[in-house]
Amino acid sequence: MEELTPRIIVEELDKFIIGQQEAKRSVAIALRNRYRRERLPEDLRDEVIPKNILMIGPTGVGKTEIARRLARLTQAPFIKIEATKYTEVGYVGRDVESMIRDLVEASVRMVERERRLAVEERAKELATERILNIMKPRFKKEQGTSPLSVLLGGMGIPSPGQNTHQAEDRGEEFEQERGSLKDRLESGELDEVTIEIEIEEGIPSVIEVFSGSGMEEMGVNFQDILGGLLPKRKKKRTVTVADAKKILAFEEAQRLIDMEEVKREAISKVERHGIIFLDELDKIAGREKGYGPDVSREGVQRDILPIVEGSTVNTKYGPVKTDHILFIAAGAFHVSKPSDLIPELQGRFPIRVELKSLTREDFVKILTEPRNALVRQYRELLLTEGVEVDFTNEGIDEIARLSEQVNEQTENIGARRLHTIMEKLLENLSFSASEHGGDKISIDGEYVRHELQDIVKDKDLSRYIL
Repeated sequence: MEELTPRIIVEELDKFIIGQQEAKRSVAIALRNRYRRERLPEDLRDEVIPKNILMIGPTGVGKTEIARRLARLTQAPFIKIEATKYTEVGYVGRDVESMIRDLVEASVRMVERERRLAVEERAKELATERILNIMKPRFKKEQGTSPLSVLLGGMGIPSPGQNTHQAEDRGEEFEQERGSLKDRLESGELDEVTIEIEIEEGIPSVIEVFSGSGMEEMGVNFQDILGGLLPKRKKKRTVTVADAKKILAFEEAQRLIDMEEVKREAISKVERHGIIFLDELDKIAGREKGYGPDVSREGVQRDILPIVEGSTVNTKYGPVKTDHILFIAAGAFHVSKPSDLIPELQGRFPIRVELKSLTREDFVKILTEPRNALVRQYRELLLTEGVEVDFTNEGIDEIARLSEQVNEQTENIGARRLHTIMEKLLENLSFSASEHGGDKISIDGEYVRHELQDIVKDKDLSRYIL
């Protein structure tokens, strides 16, 4: 985290998102302030609250992508939710506290994945040992002299030391064979061999209950409640050695991980570094009119307010404080305005950034510059069929021009328009690519105009197709 200065954060975001420098700077500063807060004296640390951000701009300009890439960059627990999925207390639907429960679940999965990677090598060793015991089990120790043999006068009982050397030789030979088998297992030579393994059967641990605010999921682990009273159920499966390695390594990794510690760390990560992207905030903006669907809009805002302000939410992993979770809200605000939100909620989003509509130049950059550029994606997809596609500068410029034109004539959906244009442009080629292996095709301006001009000209048709 120390090396992630605001400038470096913006540079990393630039690799995937074109333009919107103001929004990138705002989120980079908000993120850096978290690191600064961690270094403050303890008495002042709790007083510094995160400066939540409200992004305003049309769809498809990069609001969600900025938040998602930011969370991935910092390895922070992150969820994206739509404000419209929540309902006011008293209505049927999800209550707003479930966003914190979802964030904790995401954090638990993240920490568990980190711990599993840390014990991966040891888990593989244990899994290999279990497969060895199935394919070449060790001899059981010989039982002591039975009372019956004593009564029979010791008939057939070997004298002390008899055959000791033979047993030792046999033991050495057996260990050599096991060692050779282990080498073959680790090299993958026996991956296609079929064996029968015994694995623990998971007990369903989640039940649905009706809580005061709608139907929610509550995890009840009956094995934990009853301790060792419930025997672990096991079942046999016939699988290849390659599959057995994965299944048994996963099972061994689960045993090596301390889940209580995982839960504690997950909650700590949520409280200190959690990020919630609250989309479609403009859809719940509006004051109560006393009738129609607007009745619950302000109610949802009032329910969201304590979560954003800072409160304690009970989850199945323990109580979680929301005081220092960073909330990034977003909305197009075409019909409503940020001022239509209740004043208290407005005050909890002090940083507001307006994202600009994308221009033709932006479309050209989006098509070519990011690591996951669309041009590169389609080129690689068609190359799997042996078709080499070359997008010329003129062709890319024409795609950008048509995307801008369709956005102006119909609904402005930002960069998402490029997906519809590219899919329609390459539809015929994608359909017949398997028949043109080895061909080289140039996507120039003429090709783009030929494939799309009729649709672009017919505005009514383009509304449905593009």
